[in-house]
Amino acid sequence: MTRKTKRTIWTVVALVLASVIGFAGYYVNSIYNQLDQLQKTGEASPFRNIEKVDQAVTPAPPKWEGTEPVNILLMGVDVRGTKKGEIPRSDSMMVVSLDPEQQKIRLFSLLRDTYTEIPGYGANRINTAITHGPNTAMQAASDLLGIPVQYYVYTDFQGFIKLVDAIGGVDFEVEKDMYYTSKADNHEYDINLKEGMQHLDGATALQYVRFRHDALSDYSRSSRQREFLAAVADKMQTTTTIAKLPSILEQVNPYIDTNLAVTDMLKLASLGYQSSFAGSEQVPPMNLLVEERIGGAAVLTIRNSDELKQYVQDLFTTVPASSDGESEQAVESSKENNSGSSSTGTDADTSVTDGDSSSSGREL
Repeated sequence: MTRKTKRTIWTVVALVLASVIGFAGYYVNSIYNQLDQLQKTGEASPFRNIEKVDQAVTPAPPKWEGTEPVNILLMGVDVRGTKKGEIPRSDSMMVVSLDPEQQKIRLFSLLRDTYTEIPGYGANRINTAITHGPNTAMQAASDLLGIPVQYYVYTDFQGFIKLVDAIGGVDFEVEKDMYYTSKADNHEYDINLKEGMQHLDGATALQYVRFRHDALSDYSRSSRQREFLAAVADKMQTTTTIAKLPSILEQVNPYIDTNLAVTDMLKLASLGYQSSFAGSEQVPPMNLLVEERIGGAAVLTIRNSDELKQYVQDLFTTVPASSDGESEQAVESSKENNSGSSSTGTDADTSVTDGDSSSSGREL
């Protein structure tokens, strides 16, 4: 090999290395910048009109050292029909729990009609908590579950659609035909899915997680949401998706708000990639629920709050036999034994407490 040939080879290698390093720097910098913009402040915050009041309810999240369990409240809202600056009730509430020691991830669905104490505002459905700000919503979820909820992620229909589209959609088994139409939205959010394995894009995925027009109503819908979110998490861990992360973050950024700092996001992302999924549960479980009417509104009350907290604690040491924790047979049995009208079988979402006249009759 001549000296000139060697110089040529080393020049090419140097250029390749420079390109790789340059791309890596651009990749990391792009991710950092996009993550940094997820935490909205000032006029960009969806909670700008109530931030001062809300911040007085609960303090800012503690600095996460990366060793203790962390719980994140995910809230999905439907902003259709709301005025500028108005905060709609959350149609979907989940808590993602990550345990660094066990390297396990657990997912809890909070039934939106659960009647519980909203810190500083009396008892009401838990889906009203977000109207008082994210800190209030986190504290309400924490008090209900008996575990600290340190962080939140807030989004709406468009944020969900953008996320699923940005990761290239998800191959998913639709368990049955799903059909629902609504003139109220000029049929923009109609649901029309067929049974079987399908590739769901953002719009069709939204149809799937919104559907609740069957015998089990919101109970089955919360189960679908957990299953689909797990599928999205799996897709996010693929090499192809990780390579597109800067673009994905850029597309969903305008629709997301969170109190997570960039450093915590990076730690959690690393932990999530190394962890395995330990199961998902509906909270409260069916055997602790009672369907009642309070103040003229249908709600779900809890038979025993201490038993509910113990139920949650037990889940951290025991892997459930099924991902839903309850069979459809048990659900039907509970519905037959409980008195009162079902709070999940109607589109109406009447306020329970006086002075709260906001209404969210639409579904996520």
